[in-house]
Amino acid sequence: MDGGPRVPEQRRAGSAPVAEPGPLRFGVLGPVRAWHGEEALSTGSPQQRALLAALLLREGRTATAAELIDALWGPEPPSQALAAVRTYASRLRKVLSHGVLISESGGYAIRGLREGALDLAVAQDLAAEAEKARGAGDLSRARSLLNQALDLWDGEPLAGVPGPYAEAQRARLEEWRLGLLETRLDLDLEQGCHAEAVSELTALTAAHPLRERLRELLMLALYRSGRQAEALAVYADTRRLLSEELGVDPRPGLSELQQRILQADPALAEPSAPVTEPTAGPVRPAQLPASVPDFTGRASFVTDLTEVLSSASEAGGRVMAVSALAGIGGVGKTTLAVHVAHRARPVFPDGQLYVDLQGAGPRPAEPETVLGSFLRALGTPDTAIPDSLEERSALYRSVLDGRRVLVLLDNAKDAAQVRPLLPGTEGCAALVTSRVRMLDLAGAHLVDLDVMSPDEALALFTRIVGEERVAAEREAALDVVAACGFLPLAIRIAASRLAARRTWTVSVLAAKLADERRRLDELQAGDLAVKATFELGYGQLEPAQARAFRLLGLADGPDISLAAAAAVLDLPTEETEDLLESLVDTSLLESAAPGRYRFHDLVRLYARSCAERDEWPPSEREAAMSRVLDFYLATAARVYAMERPGDRLVEHLEPTEYPGLIFGNRQEALDWLYCEANCVLASARQALGDLRIRRGVDLLWAAKDLGESGANSKQYESVALTARDAAQASGDAHAEGRARTVLTNVHLVAGRYSEADEEARLAGLLADTAEDPTPVFWTSNDRGIIGLNQGRYADAEQHLMRAIEASRQDGNLAGEASALCNLSRIHLAMGRTGHAITLAQQGIDLYDRLGATVRLANARYALGLALTEAGRPSEALAQLTDALNTFQTNRQRLWEGTTHFRIAQAHLVGRQHTLSAKHAEQALAIGCIGGDRVRAGVLTALGRSLSGLGQVDRARVCWLEALPLYEQSGAPEADAVRALLSPVSTA
Repeated sequence: MDGGPRVPEQRRAGSAPVAEPGPLRFGVLGPVRAWHGEEALSTGSPQQRALLAALLLREGRTATAAELIDALWGPEPPSQALAAVRTYASRLRKVLSHGVLISESGGYAIRGLREGALDLAVAQDLAAEAEKARGAGDLSRARSLLNQALDLWDGEPLAGVPGPYAEAQRARLEEWRLGLLETRLDLDLEQGCHAEAVSELTALTAAHPLRERLRELLMLALYRSGRQAEALAVYADTRRLLSEELGVDPRPGLSELQQRILQADPALAEPSAPVTEPTAGPVRPAQLPASVPDFTGRASFVTDLTEVLSSASEAGGRVMAVSALAGIGGVGKTTLAVHVAHRARPVFPDGQLYVDLQGAGPRPAEPETVLGSFLRALGTPDTAIPDSLEERSALYRSVLDGRRVLVLLDNAKDAAQVRPLLPGTEGCAALVTSRVRMLDLAGAHLVDLDVMSPDEALALFTRIVGEERVAAEREAALDVVAACGFLPLAIRIAASRLAARRTWTVSVLAAKLADERRRLDELQAGDLAVKATFELGYGQLEPAQARAFRLLGLADGPDISLAAAAAVLDLPTEETEDLLESLVDTSLLESAAPGRYRFHDLVRLYARSCAERDEWPPSEREAAMSRVLDFYLATAARVYAMERPGDRLVEHLEPTEYPGLIFGNRQEALDWLYCEANCVLASARQALGDLRIRRGVDLLWAAKDLGESGANSKQYESVALTARDAAQASGDAHAEGRARTVLTNVHLVAGRYSEADEEARLAGLLADTAEDPTPVFWTSNDRGIIGLNQGRYADAEQHLMRAIEASRQDGNLAGEASALCNLSRIHLAMGRTGHAITLAQQGIDLYDRLGATVRLANARYALGLALTEAGRPSEALAQLTDALNTFQTNRQRLWEGTTHFRIAQAHLVGRQHTLSAKHAEQALAIGCIGGDRVRAGVLTALGRSLSGLGQVDRARVCWLEALPLYEQSGAPEADAVRALLSPVSTA
């Protein structure tokens, strides 16, 4: 009996040296009881004990509320039965260890018990071992094991427990106990202990007068004790009793024994001798399971593995070919291995052996037991099979000598379990499947089996569901296999469910699988379940591995770096790496690249469910997410500070407790930011739903370069919108003001100036409400840029003057420089070109003092615009080219494109039409800050350049494309483009 899936032990938070209670134990072979070590626990009222008993006897399986009500009260439960069940469960949960009694799918289950925690399970294991020992001829050991099992009974099973279920189980357990007792008494007689058995049998036949097997054993014990008359009298009593009570005669076995006693059969006088087994000649085992008829894909693996196995029979080939397939549960290792083994059968004419080694379960097969089975299959009589593992393994190799046999060792735990089972002789081969990578299996051909390709996954789904249904909803079918993570087991389950429900469409199934929280529950059909497959692997983990598995699954993002994982686990990097690599070896985690790790999508969902179920205390989940958020925020703030010396934003961000990374130079810092972009944004989004919202918003702000990079702008915008809405919903004015400040910059980059102005206006109001001075400079600076682009120059100038004042009050020299450069552009738009040049130069001087780089590029950009307008193109080009190089180095793609546009304009002033066209084309290819309006400007400049080169028709196409872009944004430049398109105009 299996006590249910084993949940690895976990350490409670805190390290105070408090004595841990002993292991949790239960008893049902008598009163229903529970203990922590030697300390008895209160199991409550009789009906509460009935609930506990019903759950314990389900062996870890979930009992629904309806099943439990029926078990406790039968067909006529009280009106408050459901409430009573919930009350009993709640009380038991307080008494038992955390995570033992769980709620699941509207019912309850007892999980996480250690081996030997239930007396019934111990009794069943002892009985099974006794049966094996008896079969091997070790009668003394078999008898001893049965006595140990019987000693576990402590009176009537489930004593005092009410309800129809308990009554039925009492009868079953009592019948089983009597069966064990009869077997043990039979062993007593086989070993000559007949005199000792008479007393016990006399009492038993009195207690169970209609049980004929006991009467038979008593007759035999009496006869062997020299008490023939008494033996015959037992038969006469039995016959009369059966006739009176049941109206039947004794069964044939009892009547035959009476006749043999009457005839003084010599064979009855002594214990029966072991039967000599006939000598069997060599046999040809054919134990391979059937190959699935809808096997799909994996062509390269099939070819590769078949070639390796076939090499065992080739002249000069391998002495023994061994291939070891490793992969996550449900990836199709067994299906592939069986398929390959069937293809390779002609190469192994002397047979194929197969065993499921149960390596992912709580009781992996013992090598000596497997060898005994293999030796019998190869024709070895039981009497010739030795006891020890070493002797059996040696005999196994001897029996295989000269034969060509394929051995399929499925579901292996580790290399140690496999080694004794390898043939080791020429002409034989072994194919091993395991969730663990067998790096220590010498000479093995190692294969890592990944999920299916999308095409293979769709093909498998189609073969099960049918071509017609899939062809009608191909997109939905692709959604289904994607939701299954392209995992063969998940696809097979989903397809089987759909195939069995003709009224469902593929879209219905896709919709069911779209809910991540329900997805694992949906992926089960019959005895197949993705969740159960993962549970087996999880149950094999050591406590530290299990904790790492659970907590790492909580973090959003496509993968996770070693440093971020160390933050999640709150462990040193070296220890974290060891744990993660051990999880990779178990196939529960993948190594995406050196120092980076990821979960399969379904495994991540399972890991999260384990964290919700098993992590104790629950606050550790929040602590883990808080640490990794701190890590990202502290590191992003350090990148921001290195990019923007003198910018005081980092001093106003939410404080962090967990440290971030330290970089040796700016290049390392930028590498980290862009490499971790998806994870940073995922962490920010994940923080928006709870008390970490302020840090989530500040993480977005500190990582604002991602919003201007082009590559991550869409994702950044999505998270920024979510941040604003989440902060507003939470009523946190501080977080909302900052979120709207972040979103203002997003709209600015996209050229959505009205939306940007509204967000900036509200951000300013919220900052006043929250008494948060940090957004004041940013909102004022942004509104100045917005006013510039909307032609509201006077308003823009006022906002920028306020930004300069706010930055000076905060000692933010970088902010002051930025506002000066933006004010330069206002003066330029108002025709004050000289003032514009002066202001831009002041900004450059400030940035030079700070050692700023990217922001210095922005200042040179502003000066380049002013110099272009002043008719000084060569000087303008020097500034703009310098800015371009800096933007390229710092991976600011949208600013890079925008600078190409301004260089194109400078070349137009210098009538360098070819160079102008070249840079305009580059701006179009890269994209620009400012969205469609700036794109219209690029098209206009390109048209002018082309017109100057004599390509008038192409120029008109550019202007025709630019005109509606200007008109949609209400830009005054639309009039100039209309003039260009006039038949009398010239470029």
